[in-house]
Amino acid sequence: MADKITSEQRSEIMRTIKAQSHLENTVAKELYRRGIRYRRNNKKLMGNPDISIQKYKVVIFIDSCFWHCCPIHGNIPKSNIEYWVRKLDRNAKRDIEVNKYYVDNGWYILRVWEHDLQNNFESTIERIIAFVKEAKISLISRKL
Repeated sequence: MADKITSEQRSEIMRTIKAQSHLENTVAKELYRRGIRYRRNNKKLMGNPDISIQKYKVVIFIDSCFWHCCPIHGNIPKSNIEYWVRKLDRNAKRDIEVNKYYVDNGWYILRVWEHDLQNNFESTIERIIAFVKEAKISLISRKL
């Protein structure tokens, strides 16, 4: 099916898409409510992590099932297949590069799937909090 709008109109629509999702905002608010202090989308850090705590060398990425090729829910759109395969493959490769960078530099990295938050928000938040606490303890013990 042909697109009903021009490429200029499509570009304008794509420019209006926000970098932060509703789900990321909900997670951030809940972590803050529970006493976790962080930075959002820190452009100084590789990959602009959704949540970062530099003091404890923690980065958390909230990966959408579509953009990050979820093995359960990821799919390729039926139109313009070649473009989407290249685009989504590059996203997956970038995720691997970012993970390697943080691991090689002694950071604690956690990737959370969108569907984990949608299916069981409370337990996923608890998992994130436990991860941050574990990273904090581990970092402190490394310094001793």
